[in-house]
Amino acid sequence: MAEVPVQLFTSLAERKRQLVREELAEAALLLFARQGFEETTVDQIAAAVGVSPRTFFRYFKVKEDVLVEPLGQIGEQLGAELAARPAGESPLVAMRQALSPLIGMLLEHPEKSLKLTRLLLRTPTVRARYLDDQARWRDGFAAVLAARAGLEPTDFRPTLTASIALAAFDAALTRWVELDGAPPLADVVDEAFGAARAAAQDQ
Repeated sequence: MAEVPVQLFTSLAERKRQLVREELAEAALLLFARQGFEETTVDQIAAAVGVSPRTFFRYFKVKEDVLVEPLGQIGEQLGAELAARPAGESPLVAMRQALSPLIGMLLEHPEKSLKLTRLLLRTPTVRARYLDDQARWRDGFAAVLAARAGLEPTDFRPTLTASIALAAFDAALTRWVELDGAPPLADVVDEAFGAARAAAQDQ
């Protein structure tokens, strides 16, 4: 009888863990959108998937991780997008284009994304985690902007530009939520970045 490679068992186990993680995340997001973040318990999330609460905590330390972890993971991709932008683009234009994958992710399921973005912006514990991730994004973006411009690491301008870009994105998200998703998110982001560029030129 042919021996089954150990790698095959490892691969199957990893796929099973990934599947359980995805099922937990999907169940949590549906419950958050339906009944609210604070009102949703880990017990309810676990029950929706047919596992124990202990299983949930094998994959997520706290329920906030379900909302925030995907955003944290996309930060590296956004930095790579920024590094790949044409050298002739202005920093703010490059930043706007680098955020396109995140905007696209939100628009894959616009109704659900709107509800979850509302939760992210209005739930203090979740927003605090999101702002922590943004601080890491800012530092990564600033390093890429400095390299693009040939600036020294001590130059504060790339950090300022990255901060302005993220503030513009936050303002767009807030407006999108306030208007209940009526205008396309990409249009609102474009408007926010246009205002940021205009404000910078007025100085």
